[in-house]
Amino acid sequence: MSDLISKTTEHLDYPFLLVTHMVCADQQIHSEESKALRELALQISASQRTLAEMEKILAQDENQLSVEDLARKVSPGQQSEAMSQMLAIAYVDGFCSALERQMAEQVAGIWNWPTGEVQRQLAEVGAFSDTRFIGEDNQQEKLSIGARFLKGADSLLSRALVDNVAKLTGSEQKVEQIRREILLTGPEYDEAIRQCAVIADEDYKFAELALKRALLALSNLGKNIQLAIEDIKHKTGGKGQATTAKEVAKQLEDTRNSLSAEIIKEMESVREALRAKERALNHFSITFMGRTKAGKSTLHAIVTDDGWDAIGVGKQRTTRFNRVYEWKNIRIIDTPGIGAPGGQSDEEIAKSIIDESDVICYVVTNDSIQESEFRFLQLLKEKAKPLIILLNVKNNLRDSRRLEHFLKNPDKVFDMEGQSGLGGHIERIRRYAQEHYANDYFKIVPVMLLAAQLSREPEHEKKKEELFNASRMQDFLDSIRESLVNHGAIRRSQTLLGSTVGAIDNPYQWVNQQALVYEKLTETLKNKRQTVKKQIQTAGRDSRESLQQQIVSIFQDAINAIPSFAEAYWESKENQMKSGWEQKLKSIRFEERLKAAFQENGEKFNKEVQEVLEEVGNELKLIAQLEGGNFQFVEQDSKTFNKLAFKIGSILLIPLAGLALTPLGLPALAATAIVMVSGLMINWLADRFKSKDQKRGEAVKNISISLNEQLSKHKQATLRDAEANFSKFCDSVAVNIEAYFEELIKGLDELATQLEEAKKKLSGTANYLNRAYAKRIIDWCVEENEPLTDERIAETIAKVHRDFGRNMKIVTKSKVQRLKSLEDIKHILQEDISFSYLKSPK
Repeated sequence: MSDLISKTTEHLDYPFLLVTHMVCADQQIHSEESKALRELALQISASQRTLAEMEKILAQDENQLSVEDLARKVSPGQQSEAMSQMLAIAYVDGFCSALERQMAEQVAGIWNWPTGEVQRQLAEVGAFSDTRFIGEDNQQEKLSIGARFLKGADSLLSRALVDNVAKLTGSEQKVEQIRREILLTGPEYDEAIRQCAVIADEDYKFAELALKRALLALSNLGKNIQLAIEDIKHKTGGKGQATTAKEVAKQLEDTRNSLSAEIIKEMESVREALRAKERALNHFSITFMGRTKAGKSTLHAIVTDDGWDAIGVGKQRTTRFNRVYEWKNIRIIDTPGIGAPGGQSDEEIAKSIIDESDVICYVVTNDSIQESEFRFLQLLKEKAKPLIILLNVKNNLRDSRRLEHFLKNPDKVFDMEGQSGLGGHIERIRRYAQEHYANDYFKIVPVMLLAAQLSREPEHEKKKEELFNASRMQDFLDSIRESLVNHGAIRRSQTLLGSTVGAIDNPYQWVNQQALVYEKLTETLKNKRQTVKKQIQTAGRDSRESLQQQIVSIFQDAINAIPSFAEAYWESKENQMKSGWEQKLKSIRFEERLKAAFQENGEKFNKEVQEVLEEVGNELKLIAQLEGGNFQFVEQDSKTFNKLAFKIGSILLIPLAGLALTPLGLPALAATAIVMVSGLMINWLADRFKSKDQKRGEAVKNISISLNEQLSKHKQATLRDAEANFSKFCDSVAVNIEAYFEELIKGLDELATQLEEAKKKLSGTANYLNRAYAKRIIDWCVEENEPLTDERIAETIAKVHRDFGRNMKIVTKSKVQRLKSLEDIKHILQEDISFSYLKSPK
């Protein structure tokens, strides 16, 4: 019996541990999710080993069992239900994120499931319906979709999952209280939350519509590029034209594949932005960011009174996911450290939460202020996120004597002046931050987090208030409260309208850059076409003249051989003379040299054409690299234009066999010998009474004259044939290249047109959001909160020019009496805002 109990205790619940991995798959761990998982473990009587492994997964311990390890242990009979359990968990928040789907696909692959099976299951339960519009009540829908995955499942884990799904969605009450009820008490807070909810609901409609328009523009761009290439590919016309069109279509196919890959990436980015905006809809979110060990988790624990178990001496890189704490309509998010060695994935996890955040609190310490940790602020500025910098003043208060000394004069550590003062640190922070954040409109709040932490520890209960006050945490909490109570509404509009422009600005900048590249490529090809035509003509003329010179030289060698041949064969018979002449031509490699001349000059022409075209291709590649040098997609473009350079360098050259030249060869010249010998026999009968020397001299003379005449005729014929055929060859190459250039220019022109069209649509969409955001800013400035509608935007806003994340110029249709100073507006919105209005004509 004891053995059986031991085995049960050691048993690992593999499906439950896969569910635990799925909870972590989206790189966010809500405090209530981890609590709900632990309750779930108790309900299914999970073994101690299972519980220990669950904690390792939640903590992202390096010794945890991986998804692959666990998936391989699930028996075939359990696999279907285990997948349903994972998908149910993935969908409890209403979304199956790309990372969650990736994990499901990974497990399906390990189980050797057919490709697309996960997609089929998701589609089966209606998980692919479009993201909801505001006004649709889909909370029950979210739960029912999660439950549909478990329909018919009867294991203990599946039943427990159905019972606990509400807790995992966060639909139950989250937490009863936060120990210090900062931010969250009083009528001001309640009114701020109510107003934020109204603003968010209206603003999300605009953000959702804009993001869906951006998706449609990118989707249509991909389709239209494909249609343009298909049109070229199926071009009708003559055989040569159709062949050329196919070659161009092949070239542009590489470009299309490159563009399509980028379009898909940009579309996924926009989709993720849309999901982030929906997740942000019902909460005012405050995110703590900063380098590893700066004190983010301590700050999170102090504010929420949760997560103290992750704080302590010797704890390294405790936060590996975004830890989310929710209460009422507030979300407080602790992120992994930025800039840690080997922490690149941690930084990516931290970045993933930015779109959902209303305020970023960036934590730095006074013992190590380096420029490198401020480079991350550039991303915050690119996403137009408001910033508060918390300067954590470090001092070892664990030493009782130092603690006592600190409490005697706590203000001393916060002095600005002096060698150990904070003034130099704050000046350095402003300098570094301004360089990467583009302005210094943010607050810097010095605090001592360790003092605040000590105020929560039982051994310091008697000095609790004294420690908390000395920490100056209240200054930071007041800043947060101010951000919520006084500026919460405009912060919500910044998140849902102002920063959403960034999700559209990124693909817009990419499309704009591609449009410029393709316009310049087209212009370059147009300019180069005439140059290439002249260079090919020159190359053809040079090769033709070289061939003619070689033909003349070869025939001259044959002519030079006549005297010695005539002396040797003047009294030979016909067959002997014919054979002798053939041998003489072979000895000077007559036919071989003629063929080699044609081959050599044809290849020379081909090579020169190749070099001309490669030069054009290299120039196109260089344009792509230079024009796209500041953008993330340059690497992909370079590959495309490397292919372009190669393709254009091996463009449709007619094979040398196409020359079809027929130079005078041995049989033809042997025929000359026959004619010549026949003439000699007649002369022999007439001159039979002459002396031998006379006969030899006359015979040699006659042979020489006859062969010279025949060779001269054949030389001229060969030169004429060479001129005609080589010219025809060069002209054919030139025509093919001209046709190729024409089709390629048309193709690139069409791509540029489609990119320009997408650019206009994205620009219009960004302007739509900027106008809505400008209306919110105007309302905030005049302290009015009227509903946001297209009609009211049109009545108020004339135009908006925005350099996203840096400055914004708002032109209204009439003069606006602002109740806030321009300086206050800049500091609160942390963007250079200027106002003007259209003056009525006199």
